[in-house]
Amino acid sequence: MAKDRYQKGIEKIKELTSSSDENPTGFMDIGERFEEIAPDLSKYVVEFAFGDIYSRPGLDNKQKVLTTITALVAQGKPQIEMHIKTGLSVGLTPEEIVGCIMHLIPYTGFPSVLNALTAAKKVFAEEGVTVSASDE
Repeated sequence: MAKDRYQKGIEKIKELTSSSDENPTGFMDIGERFEEIAPDLSKYVVEFAFGDIYSRPGLDNKQKVLTTITALVAQGKPQIEMHIKTGLSVGLTPEEIVGCIMHLIPYTGFPSVLNALTAAKKVFAEEGVTVSASDE
């Protein structure tokens, strides 16, 4: 069963990041840099976050990633950059990502939104993505 959860998680990550079999986790940070002090962390991330949660039915990948971005804006977590990149990978437009972040101003406050927009701007620049700005 555990092997099935892990494989299911790897397949979901590959789906979200369009990564290859040679590098199945692609740009996704699954905690591998902590191998020497927490060797089982990446297994938990793959099995639980992606094998169990991201693989659940009910939402499509775009909705799941947008929900994740929302939670990360609210918490002010640096992992937002990785999930903005994942959003682009699953087909969210830059305008949808920015629109989501801007929509959170009354719920999370200006500092959280400013930090998230800074992260989005960085990811968009790295990915060569332009945003069609609107003042509406």
